[in-house]
Amino acid sequence: DCLGTPIVYSPVKADLTGNIKKIRAVYDSNPAKFKTLQNILEVEKEMHGSAWPKTGATLALMWLKRGLKFMLVLLQSISDGERDEEHPNLIRVNAMKAYEIALKKYHGWMLQKLFTGSVYALPYKSDLLKALEKGQEVKEEESIEKIHQFLLRFTPILDAIYEMYTKMNAELSYKA
Repeated sequence: DCLGTPIVYSPVKADLTGNIKKIRAVYDSNPAKFKTLQNILEVEKEMHGSAWPKTGATLALMWLKRGLKFMLVLLQSISDGERDEEHPNLIRVNAMKAYEIALKKYHGWMLQKLFTGSVYALPYKSDLLKALEKGQEVKEEESIEKIHQFLLRFTPILDAIYEMYTKMNAELSYKA
């Protein structure tokens, strides 16, 4: 909801939410068996054989981690002060950097063009920061510091998920 225009980003939100629901459904089916994300991947690898990792929660987590990587790079870029000097309140530069790093190589030509066009519907940085503060007026420096603290805690978690996918040879490179 922080990314502004609902019609433009509702498919992204639906995709992220759908992936979370798929992972949660697997976990809820047997919490003792699926204590960790790694447990889920290991069990699905055994269950699905040659169809793995193209199925189930493994596939959902793969796309979810990519979406989370996009958000992490976007927030890191904002936190680092990267911006369009002519339009410092726009976050297009940050979003394009995040897209290049996290998602572009997994998207076909059509999705790449769709994303490039959608950056014009992104909110202003000030509106994004206000949304992250749940509507409260907070100084930009305070919001940036909170983002920085979040990134310090979240980055190692996401890195561990990426490392797990690499070690288990679960990463897929096909384009959506």
